[in-house]
Amino acid sequence: MKKLLFLLITFQLVLLTANAQYKSYKISVRGDTINAVDLNGLKQGKWVVHVDPLRGEPGYEEEGIFVNDKKEGTWRKYDLQGDFIAYENYKNGDKDGKSQYFTQYGDLVREENWRAYNPEQPYDTIPIYGTGNNEIVSYKIIKAKPYSVKDGTWTYYDNGKIIKTEEYDRGYLLHPPKTEVVSDEPMKKIVPKEVLEYQKKNAHKKHVKVIDGSASY
Repeated sequence: MKKLLFLLITFQLVLLTANAQYKSYKISVRGDTINAVDLNGLKQGKWVVHVDPLRGEPGYEEEGIFVNDKKEGTWRKYDLQGDFIAYENYKNGDKDGKSQYFTQYGDLVREENWRAYNPEQPYDTIPIYGTGNNEIVSYKIIKAKPYSVKDGTWTYYDNGKIIKTEEYDRGYLLHPPKTEVVSDEPMKKIVPKEVLEYQKKNAHKKHVKVIDGSASY
């Protein structure tokens, strides 16, 4: 009885704290505050975003962190049946670093690499390549733009085999895509550690129940 009373008091304190900080929010079954919008109307903290199917495109759910209305860090994506299908990395709201996409059976389909805009470096030095080759002929300083560009290796898979690779330097395709099969041996399924941990914790549930919360002003 005392334990139950303690839990109820703790839950009420969580609600009171959230009301003071946020215009709206939700509480997960584990007592976490998610989908919070602060008093300035900016998304903050843990979010679960639901997207319905539209114009033939399948719906999905994704979860990750917002900082001042911008995605930050690793975001995980699931189909509407709860199967993990992708993870993407963000910096200041733009894709940055590695993203991987999977079939519902866990087979790797595509691996991307991105470079995000850095607000602390408003100017960027980019290479200028010669016509018809990958030789750098000069460099140019430009004002950086706030969006992501392809940067690094992009790899495409089919049934566990590499079918195409592309190499980018800040949006510039360095060479024609390589389309030969690199290996006839099927690849092992690549599942990120974060996804394995999530699946272990949520083995018996596919959707997280939440409680809506809002503050009146």
